Amino acid sequence: MKYRPLGSTRLQVSEISFGTWAIGGSWGNVNNADSLQALHRAMDEGVNFFDTADVYGNGHSEELLAKATAGREDKIHIATKFCRSADIHNPATYSEQAVRAFCEGSLKRLQREAIDLYQIHCPPLEILKQGDVFEVLDKLQAEGKIRHYGVSVETVEEGLFCLEQPNVRALQMILNLFRQKPLEELLPAAHAKGVGILARLPLASGLLTGKFKEQTQFEADDHRRFNENGEHFNVGETFAGLGFAKGLELSRQLAWIAEGRESMTRAALRWLLDQEAVSCVIPGFKNTAQVLDNLQAANIASFSEDELQVLQTWYQREVHAHIRGAY
Repeated sequence: MKYRPLGSTRLQVSEISFGTWAIGGSWGNVNNADSLQALHRAMDEGVNFFDTADVYGNGHSEELLAKATAGREDKIHIATKFCRSADIHNPATYSEQAVRAFCEGSLKRLQREAIDLYQIHCPPLEILKQGDVFEVLDKLQAEGKIRHYGVSVETVEEGLFCLEQPNVRALQMILNLFRQKPLEELLPAAHAKGVGILARLPLASGLLTGKFKEQTQFEADDHRRFNENGEHFNVGETFAGLGFAKGLELSRQLAWIAEGRESMTRAALRWLLDQEAVSCVIPGFKNTAQVLDNLQAANIASFSEDELQVLQTWYQREVHAHIRGAY
């Protein structure tokens, strides 16, 4: 396992880390025993960083992480997020009283004394511009409740604003072969300021695995079924905002990236690892096989400069205009 600095923090995180949305909920059927086994195997393979949120299964993924990391708390770093269990547009959700309650709830479920990276979970830009929430996070950091804080964002504009805040140490964003816009301005700016980048949804809800067909059906409790058009939260969180049919069409145009790189999954993750500003990619998982498959991305060939240019041109020509929602 290779490790990278998480921005200007002193944390060194595994370049392939994992997100826990899938084992918390909203990705169809999941088995707790499989989830715990996969978490243990990931750690045995050198993964030392996991991303979660208080709304993933209403705290279930945080509780699973507590069980899996018991006895390894000093070696395994955890990032969690807050605000989406309440009204994200209400300023009261970001008051000191509310944020303290969110934080204490996560600490209890994680069974930890401090959170390594505490992130505001995709708040509206107008809330960020009010600035009060950053003052609250400064207090929690001074008290030792959190070690560092960051923001999970939906748009480049939100990310650039967050870079202006002096104590934001990490940005989490949707970044994959279908969502390349952050490479233009946001990633270079973050890198220059020493702000870490967590690349979420690196496989575009599974589209970049190359495993889907037109007949693929998703379970009723899977967001790929109930949020395809942004019915419940930001449309970009599902299929990169492309919709299933268009995303499937575009994924087939990318089949060539698997040549010499074993699979589309590994190639798509490798492309992210080839971005200098990325601290880590955080794919999801449901079982040990998926963990091990994703980890192999570190061992395959990087993309050449010519290939990177081809992919950038393809994105501009074929993809960008079809992405729905703020970006």
